[in-house]
Amino acid sequence: QVQLVESGGGLVQAGGSLRLSCAASGRTFSDYTMGWFRQAPGNEREFVSAIIMSGRIAYYTDSVKGRFTISRDNAKNTVYLKMNGLQPEDTAVYYCAGRRSFGDRRSPDDYDSWGQGTQVTVSS
Repeated sequence: QVQLVESGGGLVQAGGSLRLSCAASGRTFSDYTMGWFRQAPGNEREFVSAIIMSGRIAYYTDSVKGRFTISRDNAKNTVYLKMNGLQPEDTAVYYCAGRRSFGDRRSPDDYDSWGQGTQVTVSS
């Protein structure tokens, strides 16, 4: 497994932006597809976005397409989630996750490495 530490969460007004970062250590970062999930109170953890090892292909859940952008810097062992046009329904704890496999996988069970999460709160 790879160790993951998220940062960049906070409180923002509706329409604002945040950039989350996730720093990885312990394994070869470029061997991992990296994903972002989120979990709001009372809800299950849900897929937000993922990016394959090379960074050439990214996946998004429909509700964030056109607003969120995932990227990675393998030289810095870091994956990012730039979030624009934030809405109150985006409020959640955001988790970084990793898996050593290709393809579009959106279940939390497909990921074996997790960060501790960072809170994103969007006020209306």
